[in-house]
Amino acid sequence: MPRRRTSSSASSTAPSAAPRNRTPQPVRVRRRSFGDFVKAFLAFVVLLVLVVGVPLALATQIGWPLPDGAPGLDWLQREITVKTFLNILTVVVWFAWAQFTACVLVEVKAALSGVGVPGRVPGSGPSQLLARQLVAALLLVGATAASLTPGLSQLGQSMEGNQKPSVAAAQQTPGIFAQQQEQAAGTASALAEQAGQAAARADGGSAAHGDTKYYRIQPPEGRHHDSLWEIADRHLGDGRRYKEIFELNKDRVQPDGSKLSEASLIRPGWIMEMPGDARGGELVEMPDEAPNVSEQVRQQISDYARTGDHAQGGGGSGAQGGGSGAHGGGDNAQVSLPEQRPAPATPATPAPSAGQEHAATPAAADHSFGLPEALLTAPLLAAGLLGALGRRRRQALWQSALGSVGGRRGMEPPTPTGDAQDVQDALLVGADPEGVRLLDRALRGLAAALTAESRPLPVVYAAWMGGNGDLHLQLAQPAGKPPAPWQLGQDQTFWMLARADAERYEDADTAAPYPGLVSLGTMDDSRLLLNLESVPGIVSLGGTEADRTAVFASVAAELATNGWSDRMTITLVGFGEDLTPLAPNRIRHLDGFEDLFETMSAETRQRRGALGAAGHDSVLTGRTGPAQHTRWAPHLVLLATQPSDEDALRLAELAADAGRLGIGYLVGTEGNDLPGAAWEMRITGEGKLLAPLLGLELEAQTLPAAQRRAVVELFTDADPEHGPGGSDGPGGASGTANTPPFLVDISEQGRPAVYARLVGSYEIIGLDAPDDDRSALLHEALALLLLHREGVHPRVLSSALWPRGVTADVRDALLERLRAWLGTDPDGTPRLATDATGRLTLAKSVVSDLDVLRSLYYEATQGRGVGSRQVRGRLLTDALVLVRGPLLADRPEGRYRWLTHEIIDAQLPLLVADTGLALSEFHLEKDRAEKAIEALNAALRTAPADERLWHELLRATHATGDPDRLRALAADLVGRSGARGVPPRTEALLDELLPTWRDGVAAAG
Repeated sequence: MPRRRTSSSASSTAPSAAPRNRTPQPVRVRRRSFGDFVKAFLAFVVLLVLVVGVPLALATQIGWPLPDGAPGLDWLQREITVKTFLNILTVVVWFAWAQFTACVLVEVKAALSGVGVPGRVPGSGPSQLLARQLVAALLLVGATAASLTPGLSQLGQSMEGNQKPSVAAAQQTPGIFAQQQEQAAGTASALAEQAGQAAARADGGSAAHGDTKYYRIQPPEGRHHDSLWEIADRHLGDGRRYKEIFELNKDRVQPDGSKLSEASLIRPGWIMEMPGDARGGELVEMPDEAPNVSEQVRQQISDYARTGDHAQGGGGSGAQGGGSGAHGGGDNAQVSLPEQRPAPATPATPAPSAGQEHAATPAAADHSFGLPEALLTAPLLAAGLLGALGRRRRQALWQSALGSVGGRRGMEPPTPTGDAQDVQDALLVGADPEGVRLLDRALRGLAAALTAESRPLPVVYAAWMGGNGDLHLQLAQPAGKPPAPWQLGQDQTFWMLARADAERYEDADTAAPYPGLVSLGTMDDSRLLLNLESVPGIVSLGGTEADRTAVFASVAAELATNGWSDRMTITLVGFGEDLTPLAPNRIRHLDGFEDLFETMSAETRQRRGALGAAGHDSVLTGRTGPAQHTRWAPHLVLLATQPSDEDALRLAELAADAGRLGIGYLVGTEGNDLPGAAWEMRITGEGKLLAPLLGLELEAQTLPAAQRRAVVELFTDADPEHGPGGSDGPGGASGTANTPPFLVDISEQGRPAVYARLVGSYEIIGLDAPDDDRSALLHEALALLLLHREGVHPRVLSSALWPRGVTADVRDALLERLRAWLGTDPDGTPRLATDATGRLTLAKSVVSDLDVLRSLYYEATQGRGVGSRQVRGRLLTDALVLVRGPLLADRPEGRYRWLTHEIIDAQLPLLVADTGLALSEFHLEKDRAEKAIEALNAALRTAPADERLWHELLRATHATGDPDRLRALAADLVGRSGARGVPPRTEALLDELLPTWRDGVAAAG
């Protein structure tokens, strides 16, 4: 069940594809002081003197210093006089004036248009900074503090109209523009200081007097993290006022001992003192509302109130921190370009708070946030794992149906428990399959467009996915204008695609152009994907062994299951032998360096030869054209342990040409001196991924050991050869794997209080119809609970009903309505309860026709029907009568999207087919062929693709002794097979029952 940021949707009823239009907030324009006008006048005078006065003075006093005609060779022999020096100096001044004038024009254009960060005039760092400050001072009189210059407008607002989005994070990617970043960082720092002063002057007197208010940073909800922008938007009415909160709390000591040093670096549990006009239910006023919070939080707020310069005044200061936050970073954590990152997307709904989450399940408050955070914050990894797990479970069902492996396991996969259950819930909450789909289509669409223009694929070092869904590719070098709808980013080495344009892409029949992209972490609201196969050498990763392995496991798991690459070979050395079940066809494990060197030496030689023979200079040119689907799959090597000095040199030599060949190397190291390392990174104990030379400081994406084992357990249990009920597991054909997770009392005494029909049209018997405005959500929530009798985590339910996110109070209100709608049993027990793990469960008095169908089939084949033929026939007949069509046949468009992560679409047809086959066998035992055919036809209406039903139908029709009827059925089967032809098993059965069937096909053809 996908879960996306709450900022992406406006309400639970809004169409999923519709963008949220935020109601414009009025910008508060303060009255300009006399000092502002003086500064503006002085700035105007300075600009006039420098831009107009200097050239006029030069032209009138000195004149043009260059000769009128082409100089001869004799000028080298002339005497050097004072005039010569003056002429040289005049030329230098003219050039300096021209450069400064260009800077002024660039700054004025950017300031007036508000298109983003101004372009950089080459070699003019101090000059452009002076021009920017003068222009800003001049425009201060007629512009708001939030829009003085393009740099300031980037601080807090995301333009919705004609703004050209700038990629914050993209500018911190591998150090291609180190000098530009250094200059831009100085500019951003100056602009930040100006913005802080302007905001303080503009809003200094706006705070309402009264009790000081505080806010506590909330733990992450799925992939949503609290930010100063969103806090200001919720409680101050304008996200651009986040600077006020930052200034109130800057450098004050938080409960965990750290300090707020940058507006983008906040941690769960930190205390924030808010401006006096803040409003909202999540705020705490001291001392009035202190009794409404826990003693620990009240003490933290009290201690915090006594710190900082603001403790004695009326203004508040808030910071973020929290000793229990899962994402705490080091005190010195800084990023290189804080003010040039994209502004956070304005949230459609506030992020659920910790208190609201706990209110959702009062009986199990300790379990509200008990899901693994690493997977909740890794949407692409979670989506890949969830999709691969679903495919594995479907494969197990099909193999079970054919009886090809380990006997029958039944219709249900093993129900995970403990850590595996928590990990499965985290996958359901954290996964963003829509993001994966858009990324895949965007990349393939780009490749198809370049192929149509006969252009090669550019070398891509990294991709940044913004919180608003925009995709930015960082190229190794400029590659011209990108094909529409792609646009140039902040410079020639960035290509950008807006989310709205990406959504218009259709599936393209082209090879995946950049299959080596893999998520490394997030910076602010942007996610970095590094293209490991394009790195010109080795990428080294330092840190402790446990931290390195967590990063390596995340990289391997995402590469093995991602949706934006076709084929992939992942070689793991020194770790990850247990990861093979995730993708046995992609992952291989080698024991040591010698095996790796021998294997990769041979492959490197082979790839060099193949590229030469094909006439390609790199694998990228081989991914376009006729051979794109058959060649040049990437091979990525993850070496978790640091090689010896000698082995490191051998590896560096081997990897020297790896980028061209589509081979990537990620090597763990205990230091920072690995020979041949093109890019060096380090993972800290606080979960920060640092690459100082590249300008990167990310919240690392990891897969810790406990979660890695739980993920592998999910895949292993789903494997028909090794999981429960398989050849290596307990249960076998008659084990507990065949028992449904929930059995219904099918006697007259077991009549349920609430009965829901899910197989076919959705109907509910035993409850009054709910209000129209909540009916769809209540029905969908009940269907989800009925399909998961083991229990549903509240966060899973929330992300299923509101894939784009919702506040906790809205979810809690729906759960209360659901409880009230379902009511209680005669003994007073509520029909919707919460178990010991905090999951929502239904009472046994609430059942569905699917529960009854499973119970009838179980009783007929493994219960009372085993010893009584009459009982077996009656139970199977009753079961088949319940089948009225596919599951939830009339579900409304756009809802029940969580079913894509379920395997019920494979379970139900197999269950119906098994029931039809059992009933057919029951009738054929007494030579009742017509009854058998009737049962098989009823099952085929729900499971038309089940080959076993067609085989049994052929046998039953043959038993009637009517050859014409059998020929008609054979012709129907041939017609249904289409261009694929009749399956081999069906063909062999037709040869046995109707040897002349081919003649009929030839005559018809």
